[in-house]
Amino acid sequence: MEKKRIDIIRNKFFEIFGNTPEITVKSPGRVDLLGIHTDYNDGFVLPIAVNLNVIACGSKTSDNMITIHSINKKSTIKFHLDEIDFDQKVRWSNYPKGVIKYLLEEGFFLGGANIVLESDLPIGSGLSSSAALENATGVLFQELYKFDCSGEKMALIGQKAENQFVGVNTGIMDQFVSRNAKKEHALFLDCRNLEYKQLPLDTSAYKVVVCDTKKRRGLVDSEYDERRSTCEESVAIFKKYFPKVNALRDVTLEMFEAKKEHLTKKQQMRTLHVISENNRGLTSVEALNNRDFKKFSQLMNESHDSARDLYEVSCNELEAMVEVSRNAPGSLCGRLAGAGFGGCTVSLISHDKIDDFVKYVKKNYFAKTNLKPELWVCSAEDGARKI
Repeated sequence: MEKKRIDIIRNKFFEIFGNTPEITVKSPGRVDLLGIHTDYNDGFVLPIAVNLNVIACGSKTSDNMITIHSINKKSTIKFHLDEIDFDQKVRWSNYPKGVIKYLLEEGFFLGGANIVLESDLPIGSGLSSSAALENATGVLFQELYKFDCSGEKMALIGQKAENQFVGVNTGIMDQFVSRNAKKEHALFLDCRNLEYKQLPLDTSAYKVVVCDTKKRRGLVDSEYDERRSTCEESVAIFKKYFPKVNALRDVTLEMFEAKKEHLTKKQQMRTLHVISENNRGLTSVEALNNRDFKKFSQLMNESHDSARDLYEVSCNELEAMVEVSRNAPGSLCGRLAGAGFGGCTVSLISHDKIDDFVKYVKKNYFAKTNLKPELWVCSAEDGARKI
């Protein structure tokens, strides 16, 4: 299937540019197993890269012009390396533009390029198609122009592109795992110092299944920014009493209990979620190292319930999907994925019950919502790389 996709992309490149591409790369989406809204609070996250991705092929040119064609969008953009401006009309173009802009600002040498992109990642579902696109762009240029850039640095450039050029105030998790993931592992990341561990994720007995609710959401929405602002307000309050507090990651449960009367109700809820979610993240390291899927699934369920009740990022469609997926044959757990407000859920399912699970979820979710979900049985994949 992937070979067929690559052939289609390379053929499109030849059709548009009249030659074969020099380089082809792929960059995966991701699903988070733990760590809902902890990344921008300097906390801990536990995602995997999935077998849904952006594929990009390209060749160098000598004129410092960048031409990018999106097969999915059926549109082409052109711009000069000296004139990288935000495009209000062709919104998808701002992700690769931002990466190129900040690669140049970091001092990396880039020249012109012809590029064709194609993705099998659903847009707006919570699988971070944007981070996959950013890393596909970065790695493609790295391969074309042969400059050294660590996976950590490339992830930060992708995040900067999304934050400062696109204007979406996300944390580092999406770009980091899309670039640095390891096959058959989950990536445990400390978002403060970018230290990370590759934890074994044995999928021989249990599979990761992503369920798309078909409820779309956008991170540019004010709901995301409101929660981030509330967390920053809480940090400022705790810092008055505990000067070493620089993010909610530094606030312990004991500190929270001692000073919670100084917080509004919303600030209390958001803070308590982040504290408990970080604790679940730390607990997950031992659970996965011990192959304790029962304990790990319990943590995933608790993560969703906290995100729903304390961080308030669920919605009717997500709740319907979580209820159905938790009750389905072979299910160990179900939780929302990504930032919430729609998109996908993620579950761990006994490998011998996958077909039963899929049939049950499709039938019962449709009965509840009148929406036809899409499900993917996912493997944990390597990060963005040349193919």
